[in-house]
Amino acid sequence: MRAGPMGSQEVLGQTTRLASSSALLQVLFRAVTFALNAFTLRYLSRELIGVVNVRLTLLYSTVVFLAREAFRRACLSASTKRNWTKTINLLWLTVPLGVFWSVCLGLVWLHLLEVPDPSVVPHYQAGVVAFGLSAIIELLGEPFWVLAQAHLFVRLKVIAESLSVVSKCILTVILVVLYPQWGLYIFSLAQLLYTSVLVLCYVIYFVMFLGSPEATKKSFPVARMKALLPNMVEDETFVNWKEARLTWSFFKQSFLKQILTEGVYDIVNNLGSLVARFIFLPIEESFYVFFAKVLERGKNVKDQKKDDVAMAANVLESLLKLVLLTGLTITVFGYAYSQLALDIYGGSMLSSGTGPNLLRCYSLYVLFLAVNGVTECFTFALMCKEEVDRYNFVMLALSFTFLCISYFLTHWHGSVGFILANCFNMGIRIAHSIHYIYDYFKESTCRPLMGLLPSPFLVLVYIISGVITGVSEVFFCCDKGWMARLIHIGMGALCFAATIVTMFCTETKLIHFVRSQFLSQYMKKGT
Repeated sequence: MRAGPMGSQEVLGQTTRLASSSALLQVLFRAVTFALNAFTLRYLSRELIGVVNVRLTLLYSTVVFLAREAFRRACLSASTKRNWTKTINLLWLTVPLGVFWSVCLGLVWLHLLEVPDPSVVPHYQAGVVAFGLSAIIELLGEPFWVLAQAHLFVRLKVIAESLSVVSKCILTVILVVLYPQWGLYIFSLAQLLYTSVLVLCYVIYFVMFLGSPEATKKSFPVARMKALLPNMVEDETFVNWKEARLTWSFFKQSFLKQILTEGVYDIVNNLGSLVARFIFLPIEESFYVFFAKVLERGKNVKDQKKDDVAMAANVLESLLKLVLLTGLTITVFGYAYSQLALDIYGGSMLSSGTGPNLLRCYSLYVLFLAVNGVTECFTFALMCKEEVDRYNFVMLALSFTFLCISYFLTHWHGSVGFILANCFNMGIRIAHSIHYIYDYFKESTCRPLMGLLPSPFLVLVYIISGVITGVSEVFFCCDKGWMARLIHIGMGALCFAATIVTMFCTETKLIHFVRSQFLSQYMKKGT
């Protein structure tokens, strides 16, 4: 059911809890992964860990993305006439689709990509099979995940992901210490355990939840575990064909995004996109659910409830301002501190070559990622099937332009040129989403795109901070000793503090939103 006025406020509160919990989990998991990599480097080669963290992880993430992303977008949309039996039937189609992509991409990884030296990276073939199989196992939990996400079961997600990551880390450490000669077998078993524990947590939760007084009190749409398996609906179709057609439209879009514009970039996307994965991705995923539950897909703004439209517009404006200022902060300070960050992380080997320029470009790219994530989050939550199909056609046409620009910019400036081409790609997508949002709200009094206009005084402070830290980098970084580095860090800290103080004074609406929606969740827990 769609949320009413009171329900909308409750959905917003649950959504912010989901977003903040997910962001916190991402930070903790990244810290654990960093520590785990540092530990395993004492026992295993860098080449082997590199194959796991780049090539095999890319295989796994590509399979699950192509198999489930479209289903998630379509099945999390709000509907007053939802038949959950048909939705669950549709979601189970992710499993055969995952098998298909695992086999196809597995063959590519084994026969088309260069196979690592077996003496350096043993058991590569087994690793490819295991990571492909782990993707299929994770897809077995997709109906449970969508049900939990649609009903904003925040605690379940936190517990499931925490237990799965902890289990994976414990097994990895034990096997690395006892059997380092196993090579990729270690990470293959750990990955299989991770996805198995993740799915089991969801299954066990629903076994306990369904039929309980809590489920009855919430009028949960599913009463028995059997209803979470594929079921025929008497005298009706197996799936909701409207949902299925929407899924197909989103699938074409996902395929274009992953293969034509983002697939190759995942290989080099690491240090510069950490904040994007920590903050922006949880916001995008969680607030997609919010917009999809509060507003109804395919309906004109005049046909939506005014209170819901006003709330969605206010949230969208605040989110745009939040990610814009976060992205601007990363871009401004990332420019002057990329060289220092690389020097601390990897010494002169990283900070003396093209690394600093790459990370500076990453910092700019994060700004585009931030804005694009929120604008597309709203746009895809509201687009009808026909609009998604039109978007796919435009994207297909632009993909050729993107590939040409990528070729010329990469030829001109190597990896830096490739990142700039991705910035262009994101800019085009942002422009499309802004156009959609403007058209959607033009018949109402709401103007959420004002979130993309920061205070002029704050912009001035950003410019001054960029100039000061840039000059500081020239004079104090990074071959003049630790005292000079500390001075450079101190200059940045002062400029950052001035920026935050200015933000608090000029962006009062955003500060109120963060305090009331994000921070209040933790204040309530502490009292």
